[in-house]
Amino acid sequence: MFAVIRTGGKQYRVVPDAVLKVEKLEAEAGSTVTFTDVLAIGGEQGVTLGKPVVEGATVTATVIAQDKLDTVIIFKKRRRQNSRRKNGHRQPVTVLRVSGINAA
Repeated sequence: MFAVIRTGGKQYRVVPDAVLKVEKLEAEAGSTVTFTDVLAIGGEQGVTLGKPVVEGATVTATVIAQDKLDTVIIFKKRRRQNSRRKNGHRQPVTVLRVSGINAA
């Protein structure tokens, strides 16, 4: 069984016991998060698409950790002006383990 959920402006295809990194959620490590924006659910019976979401369907996940992605270097240079700027950015993410998919 799989589900397509929407969180943080992105869509993720999840299966039970999958580990995924999503945009930062306000949740402590070890807590449970429930997603109600389920766009599609699939299994042996076929695929159910939502209009725009599947009514009554939920996906539960456990927060493993709050983490940061690798550094992205931003380098800006204006030629012949002796002007350079170098910055780095580390995007905060939440690491989740999907514990269950409820099709209702």
